Amino acid sequence: MQDPTLLAAAAATFFLAGTVKGVIGLGLPTITLGLMTLLLDLPSAMALLIVPSLATNLWQAAIGGHMREILRKTWPFLLTATVTIWIGAQALHHVDLSYLSALLGLLLIAYAAIGLAGFKLSMSAATAFRSGTLFGITNGILTGMTGSFMVPGVLYLQAMGMQRDMLVQAMGMLFMLSTAALAIALGNGAHIDPELGLASALGLIPAILGMVLGRKIRGHLSEVRFRQVFFAGVLTLGLYIVASAGLS
Repeated sequence: MQDPTLLAAAAATFFLAGTVKGVIGLGLPTITLGLMTLLLDLPSAMALLIVPSLATNLWQAAIGGHMREILRKTWPFLLTATVTIWIGAQALHHVDLSYLSALLGLLLIAYAAIGLAGFKLSMSAATAFRSGTLFGITNGILTGMTGSFMVPGVLYLQAMGMQRDMLVQAMGMLFMLSTAALAIALGNGAHIDPELGLASALGLIPAILGMVLGRKIRGHLSEVRFRQVFFAGVLTLGLYIVASAGLS
């Protein structure tokens, strides 16, 4: 990460990702992983997002006043989504990274397609609680393999019918716990070196600046239209990643 061009690209990526998160409350890991895997191997891109993702989602998880209720409703999901990340991370040692990059691309495509289609899963509270373990295990393993927290975790949380502020806080809790577990898994697997750690820490600055900008433009922009542009961009990025992985 000593290459000035690469550092500039990382800073621009974190700024863009932070801006998206400032507008719609999510997207920082998605944008960061999607763009940085075009320049770095997947484990390095995953390591880069650790500090900005952990810091921004720690704040998102802490505010809102719904933490106790969220934990009561979703603790099987959050627990299994966190502890199974190390299982998925074992693939970084045993599976060709081009296959895992392709999997990341497919997850981005699925996430974007669901968003563009406006599809929303719906479950009763009892069904959601009973199925939380299955969704958590699936989300945790996929996170460990690709660094993506979104599928099926966000779909699961949306299916519970939470009001907006509670949903945003619940997503922050999922992303925070997942990022912390991912950091431990990557560290144990020797995928984080001092240079990547420093670059990740420095990435927090443009990420926060982007979030500030995103919050300012939120009131002057249709969130529905912005989400459409965001999902279209994620879809394009996912398709490109899959194509690139297939050619590598």
